[in-house]
Amino acid sequence: MIVVIALGGAALLKRGEPPEVNVQRANIARAAEAIVKVARIHNVVVTHGNAPQVALLSLQTDTNTQVPPYPLDILSAQTGGMIGSLIEQEVRARLPKREVVSLLTQVQVNPDDPSFGNPAALVGPAFSPEQAQRLTQERGWKMTAVGERSWRRTVPLAEPRRVLEINAIRGLVTAGAVVICAGGGGIPVTVSPQGAVRGVEAEIEKDLLSALIARKVGAAALLLLTDVDAAYESWGTSFKRPIRETTPDFLRKVQFPSESMLPKIEAACRFVESGGGFAGIGLVEDAIAILEGTRGTIVRKGGVSLDFLRNRQGAVKPGPITLTRAASKQPGPSTISRAAAKRTAEPAPMPPAAKPTGKAK
Repeated sequence: MIVVIALGGAALLKRGEPPEVNVQRANIARAAEAIVKVARIHNVVVTHGNAPQVALLSLQTDTNTQVPPYPLDILSAQTGGMIGSLIEQEVRARLPKREVVSLLTQVQVNPDDPSFGNPAALVGPAFSPEQAQRLTQERGWKMTAVGERSWRRTVPLAEPRRVLEINAIRGLVTAGAVVICAGGGGIPVTVSPQGAVRGVEAEIEKDLLSALIARKVGAAALLLLTDVDAAYESWGTSFKRPIRETTPDFLRKVQFPSESMLPKIEAACRFVESGGGFAGIGLVEDAIAILEGTRGTIVRKGGVSLDFLRNRQGAVKPGPITLTRAASKQPGPSTISRAAAKRTAEPAPMPPAAKPTGKAK
């Protein structure tokens, strides 16, 4: 079975922590423990955020007066490679017999997307009013006040339309590799009628992209992992309460904070509504418990089983699997055999007997 794990930016760099590489490596090591627990049972695709890292790189390029600042799509590529390599190192150390691949991911957006006329995504560091005015004049940036004397750049938040590397992602995960991709929502690009690919100054909602990738690779589950244990009703009030098991119909009637939980809710609903097994929202360290249905917020349609670990003692080891064209809904190879893959999967451990179970950037 294929599971897509979406690591939120807060799961990789906690709020208030300095964006130092050793701090990030420590957080990624903890996330890798959760990823590996799932990867020992299922085939896994990992996506991840990049908000603090983009802000740091943006600040660094702005202070270099010798060359013009790099555009946002280039910064996305840089952070995707940086974070992807750190995740790959930590996962590979724990699964030495599995292939682990970090893949830069280009994501096509529509140049006529309404967001280009109404930028709404905050990116990069904060600037003083004087700096914000200068950047508006010199670079044509749209700046938004986020405090009394604090302004940030605002860019389009575009809808992901197509993942250019989706066939490669599908082929790798069905061959048994742990695939790390779509860092920070991927690299936003437009594609001309002649096929020319060009980066654009925009952000892509990473949770919606994770749901899109999950659908295209035929995933049975989508885990949206962050630093909150569940989605909550009445968040920020004394009446808040966690939502445990629910449906897309119910979630679409609840109000959530637009800057944090709402994108995850929308991604979960889209995945389930499009035929996915179920989506889970919760803490990184609860990944396995979310698959078991005992932690986090579970989003599913009626009749969908949550017992993803029921037969794991006698299950086929994670590795090459058969993915039908109907499941993938994309052209390309539909079956990858174990013999063709020519690799050995990490053996799944024998667990104890199961016990009864009761965003601004």
